[in-house]
Amino acid sequence: MTLTVICDVLGKENNGTSIAAMNLIRSMRAKGHTVRVVCPDEFRRGEKDYFVVPTLNLGPLNGYLAKNGVLLARRDKAVLKEALDGADAAHIITPFLLCSQAAKLAHEMGIPLTAGFHCQAENFTNHLFLMNAKGVNKLVYKVFDRFVYRYVDCIHYPTEFICRTFESEIKHKTPHRVISNGVNRRFKPMPCEKPEEFRDKFVILFTGRYSKEKSHGLLIDAAALSKHSDDIQLIFAGCGPQEEKLKKRSRKLKNPPVFRFFSREDMVKVLNFSDLYVHPAEIELEAIACLEAISCGLVPVINDSPRSATRYFAQSDMNLFKFNDPADLAKKIDWWIEHPAEKESCSRSYTGYSARFDFDHCMDEMERMILENAEAYREAR
Repeated sequence: MTLTVICDVLGKENNGTSIAAMNLIRSMRAKGHTVRVVCPDEFRRGEKDYFVVPTLNLGPLNGYLAKNGVLLARRDKAVLKEALDGADAAHIITPFLLCSQAAKLAHEMGIPLTAGFHCQAENFTNHLFLMNAKGVNKLVYKVFDRFVYRYVDCIHYPTEFICRTFESEIKHKTPHRVISNGVNRRFKPMPCEKPEEFRDKFVILFTGRYSKEKSHGLLIDAAALSKHSDDIQLIFAGCGPQEEKLKKRSRKLKNPPVFRFFSREDMVKVLNFSDLYVHPAEIELEAIACLEAISCGLVPVINDSPRSATRYFAQSDMNLFKFNDPADLAKKIDWWIEHPAEKESCSRSYTGYSARFDFDHCMDEMERMILENAEAYREAR
């Protein structure tokens, strides 16, 4: 089949949405499908089956978006029509301006349409400093539904959590399937010695963009409160606009945290030499990063936030800390440091847990959703 994938944001694979989009694109192409991609990335211009649209000019906000590593697409009906013409199906990644236009256009052109749900309202309102404004978040979901998802034949939700959240806010059921974004098979336990500088340290890892909703500061504060603070080495794998603030906040720690973006290959090594994985994010739609850690044998400690799907990965109370409570997180960290046998046992108990998130299985399910939706659409027509 010929599938057109539309992305308001694509860029480099340094965030979950871009990784999910590129995973789908590569997987569908590997299965023999022709995949056209509409995106705002000028560096893609000239590449086969890429259709590049202009970026959105937001004036004084352009610098802020650049600092976040984000390029937003501008609407371009002519490019969209060219990319959609003759397509057997279309799939949109994000519910912003370009995808909104693409959804309406695909509907008008009679093209079967599926859509990913990769953006919590808070991921958007965070940039407006309104992350905790319940009324604004509710409005954002209604806008997403009004201008995008009402045109969609089937929505892909990565978790039951975000499906329930969205349907609760818009007050009606949606045609959907729940499919994890999947964990690449490269993330598995493997022998890996700690670097010399960390040899005598207890290494705690968190992978996530340096943004407010990821709550890196919670882990910094907990490490400072820990009885073993002098022995803890934090590694924050990622990048983002909060880096300088986090560095200042971490000055109270004896061991300065590592702030660095790692390649996927290097990330596997870091996961395998780390001692514990902490996921302090308050807002989380799925958190493949946490699943990657679990798949490599790391024990997770997760923020019990009501706005995070990640908390459902916990197997016991010791894998959760009280919502936004650094003192409780410090207690959980100390417990795992002081109980290495229990940590090893917990790691083994997670063996096989990540199998349900097998990347190939998830990509097969994505292909099945797109194909079956297209077939049902044609039969209905």
